[in-house]
This record gives sequence, structure tokens and C-alpha cells, in this order.
Amino acid sequence: MSENAKAQSVNRAKPYQLVLFPLNNGATNVYYVLVLSYIATFGSKVLALSMIFASVMVTGMRLFDAVTDPIIGALMDRTNGKFGKFRPFMVIGNLIMAVSILVLYCVTPLIPDTMMWARYAAFVGLYAVWVIGYTFQTSCTRSGQTVLTNDPKQRPLFTIFNTVGSLLGMGAMQFFAPILAKNYEGGYGSAGFFRMLAPVGIVISILLTLLAVIGIWEKDQPKYFGIGGEKTEKLKVSEYVQIIKENKPMQRLMVAGAGCKLALSIATNTTVLCMLYGCMMGNYDGLYLPMMVLGYVFSVPFFLLTVRTSQKKGQKASLMRYVSVALVCYVGVLVLLMLWGKGDGFTLSIMGENGLALNLYTVLFILLFGVGYGAYYATADMPIPMVADCSDYETYQSGKYIPGIMGTLFSLVDKLVSSLSATVVGVAVSFIGLESLPTQYDPYTPGMNMLVIVLFCVIPMVAWAATLIAMKGYSLTGEKMKEIQAINACRRDAVANGMKLEEAMEKYVTIDQLPAEYRA
Repeated sequence: MSENAKAQSVNRAKPYQLVLFPLNNGATNVYYVLVLSYIATFGSKVLALSMIFASVMVTGMRLFDAVTDPIIGALMDRTNGKFGKFRPFMVIGNLIMAVSILVLYCVTPLIPDTMMWARYAAFVGLYAVWVIGYTFQTSCTRSGQTVLTNDPKQRPLFTIFNTVGSLLGMGAMQFFAPILAKNYEGGYGSAGFFRMLAPVGIVISILLTLLAVIGIWEKDQPKYFGIGGEKTEKLKVSEYVQIIKENKPMQRLMVAGAGCKLALSIATNTTVLCMLYGCMMGNYDGLYLPMMVLGYVFSVPFFLLTVRTSQKKGQKASLMRYVSVALVCYVGVLVLLMLWGKGDGFTLSIMGENGLALNLYTVLFILLFGVGYGAYYATADMPIPMVADCSDYETYQSGKYIPGIMGTLFSLVDKLVSSLSATVVGVAVSFIGLESLPTQYDPYTPGMNMLVIVLFCVIPMVAWAATLIAMKGYSLTGEKMKEIQAINACRRDAVANGMKLEEAMEKYVTIDQLPAEYRA
């Protein structure tokens, strides 16, 4: 083999590509906050829809994804046009989301309350359109990694840049939302709040999408598409079941990803935080932003630690280690919340009338919450680059390059779980006798403390436990991925030099069968 061929066996991304493409996740996470964190409140407070309907609809509509996800995934795997495989889906998806949410948040409140049927119909219809756009773009974050890089040293870096991108999208919305809410009577329950928040989020998402398109532009071409290059896979939707059945690592990753996302989506749900910092602690404006900033500050060292651990021991080891840290820390957070209200010192306090007013309870909460939040925030998106490993494993097992299917399979579970959070919160709130989701201005209601303990601590802890159990049997360790990448590279070069794919699959099965340069 020539040195040039050997050099081509490892696909490495340029630094700017590693930085820019993950901003696609930031672009979709803008809508994660804009829609999944607020749409139930919008339906309940602004459109005056039934609280249970507005909450359950967020989850129920995701069943629609059971149809759209496999169709869009299969369509993506068949796409190989002038503008590549992934870029068209990123741009089209973002535009669909922008139009649907702009109409939903800015136009539907104008429907008179004498036409409630029209409000219900518009809410459902526009949300359904948004789901399609969201599927278009989110699936690219997962599937596009396969062409960005297959270097075992580079791929873990995707996690940190993906998290940075997520921070730019999600963090920006979480930062602006409470600031904008102050300008409207009723806060998060005001129609004016949504009219202002929607355009802000849309502009941020469009900018991040354009940067992500630039990041993948050079890599979005056939020579990076699996082993066969130009060949596109045409699989039936029915074959999804077989793929899930045979790809054991993907099964476990879907459980782990669901656990991580469920913990994040419920613990950061706006209603849960309003109950914790506003209704319970009585100072939402003084606690929400400081705690959010502290959580992000604590997450920085964990971003670096997760990447370092992933590069040395593989992404499985890194995910399990830091999810365990989060689980242990949240045992302490749970104990602190159970002690709330036992005395004057058992409440969160940062600033008082005379300046800094920290107490021991607050210091312990900051430390335990900060370390726990930092650990789980750094791991929340770690399953995303691991989807690329599962996609490469599928190519290794069957010779099929189907990143769209693999990405949408994971995306389906991810979105079902993240949307489940709104239903869980909505149903849970109804158990303590509330007819609408509480905002930062609502008073404390008996039973709310236990409700916050369950939503903010117990459910995330159970989700992390499920993640650890699932990942224990995950076979794609760091060493195994190095072996898979070497075999795939050897097969790809053999096919490029004229060998049939079937012959390459039979000839190069184990690492010992490869030429010496691939085993180095």
C-alpha cells in the first residue's frame, strides 16, 4: 500500500470543522428550550388549553416521530446530491422549525377564546410540523459525525465542542428567558413573553446552523461515506427492527442516552426550577441565574476530564465514571431538600438586604449541586458521538453505511424521553391540586417540596442508574473501536482499489488479517 493510501485510511477533521459542526446541536437546542421547556406553559397559560392536554400533547405528539424518524432517516441515507447528504436536511429542518414556531407563538394567541377548537387544532398542527423540522436537523448532529472524523483521538473531542455548541444555544435561551419574562406581567405565562422569545431564539438558531453548515461542507461528500463511497443504501423501514435487534451496542446506547436525557430534561425543566427557587425558596430572580451560572462553571473541568478519559480509556469508561459522580452528589442534594423548612437556616440564601448572606445549607447545596450538575451536564451529550461508533460498528458488521438510520433511531428515543419530561411534570403537578403549571410568581403549595424532590432528584438518579446498568455490557470500548476503525479503513481501501465489497468483508474480519500498516 502506498503512503498516500495509508494516510487516507484515517479521516481526520480540521480544527475549525470540529468546532463549527457541533453548533448544529446548539441550533436545535435553542428549540429544545424554546419548545420543550415552554410549550406546555404556553398551551396552558396563553392559549388556556387544558393543562393535562398541553403537557401530555408534548409526549403524545412524539409518537408521530415513530413514523417521521424512520422515513427521514431512510431518505437521508438515500440522499447524495449536489449539496451533499447532510447539509440539505440541516437547512430545511431549521427553516421548518422557524416558521412553525413563529406562527405558533405569535399568531395562535390571536385566535379568539370563543374558538377554542381552532386553538387546539392550531396547537396540534403546528407542533406536528415543528416535529418534522426537528427530526430533519437533529438527526444530522448524530449521523454527520461519521464523515467528520473516525480518529479515536478526535472523536471524543466532539463531546466538548458539542457541549459548547449546546451551551451557546440552550444557555443563551436560558439566560434571555428570565430577563425577557420580567418585562411582562405574568412572566412565563404572558403572550408577550412568547412573542419576544420566539424571534430571539430563531435568529440564534439560524446563525448557529449556518456555522454548522460551514463546518461540515468539505466533509459532506461521497468519499467519506462508509466503505463503498458512492453507493447509497436503500433499506425498507421494516429493516429498522432487524438493525436494532442485531446491533447490541446501539440498544444499550439508546437506554443510556435516554437515561442521560431524561435526567437533564426533568431536572432543568422550567416548572421544576420555578417550584424550587421561586415557590419553595422564595427568590427565583435571585437564585435561578446564579445557580445556572454556577452549574456551567462547575461543568468546565468535567468537560476536560471526560475528553481526557475518553481518549485514554474510551467513551464508555468516561460516561460511566462521571455519571457515577453525579449520582453520588445528588444523594446529598436529595438529603438537603428533605431538610428544607426544618428551620431558618434550612433554605437557599445567596444575597440579603445587607449584601452576601450565604449559610451552611446554601454552601453545601452549591457544592453538591455544582459538582453533580457539572458531571451530568458534561455527560448528557456524550452518547451523541457514541452514535457514530455504533454506526461504524454497523458498517463493520454488515458493510452498510446508514448514518441516517442510526442517527434517527437514537434521535427517536432521545426525543421521546425529552418530551416525556413535560408530561411527567404536568401530571405530577396535578397530584398536588394545581390546575395550571406554577410560575416563579406562584405561592408555595403543600406537597410541593416532595414533588421537587422526586422531579429534581429521584427521577434523575433512577435514570442515571439505568444508564450505568446499560453501559456495563456495552462492548465498544476504546480498544475495540480502534480495531473496528482499522478493519473498516482496510476494507474501504480494498474496495477503492477494485475489490468487491463482499470479498473485502470476507477477507478482512479480524485485526490479525490486516496488513501491518493498519495494525500499527
